[in-house]
Amino acid sequence: MPKRKGIPASSDAEDEQPEEEQEEAAPSTDKTTTTSDGPRVVCELSRNRKVAVKKFKGKVFVDVREFWSKDGEDLPSKKGISLPLEQWEMLREHIEDVREVIASFT
Repeated sequence: MPKRKGIPASSDAEDEQPEEEQEEAAPSTDKTTTTSDGPRVVCELSRNRKVAVKKFKGKVFVDVREFWSKDGEDLPSKKGISLPLEQWEMLREHIEDVREVIASFT
């Protein structure tokens, strides 16, 4: 991947961490929210990856994103994807197709 000036080449954040930090937290099914007007976290996929719902410019998005901590507050990073509701619904409609393909690989 080409390097951008002043920004290190992107790689999976888990590869950059020492081995003992690579352990992922057990996924959480608890629904939590942020204290500010930021994204509402729906679940934690791992220690730093979360699914959140946010409103931006009057539109609602489902956000699957890596988060980072600053001063004890979890903040969203640039690593992730924000799906508008139409794309989120399309993904939901095809979840069984995804499961079938996953099953064919295992």
